[in-house]
Amino acid sequence: MRRNLYLVAGGFFFLLGAIGIVVPLLPTVVFWIVAAWCFGRSSPRFERWLLAHRTVGPHIRGWRERGAISRRGKWSATAALALSSAVGLAMMAVPLGALPLLICLGVAGFIWTRPD
Repeated sequence: MRRNLYLVAGGFFFLLGAIGIVVPLLPTVVFWIVAAWCFGRSSPRFERWLLAHRTVGPHIRGWRERGAISRRGKWSATAALALSSAVGLAMMAVPLGALPLLICLGVAGFIWTRPD
């Protein structure tokens, strides 16, 4: 039963990552890292496929081995966070509008403290 739940969750996160390829600001690699983790507990074949993927495989392996995020990934994430913060500030009232900015600053701080 647990194995099936991990398999379904892995498929769900893989699908979200695939949607992220075409939807702006929706991450791909982050969802596929979670999918690989789920597949590692349910389907070694799918996990191997993701780890061997020529585009996202190195990112997933880098995260697993060193907790690393590529320099390009850091810059892309920072740009997306800045855009999200700007939208939050523009669309929300002043005290609440600062909340997305504070969250994004915390996330950006985490991202930039990871190795490349």
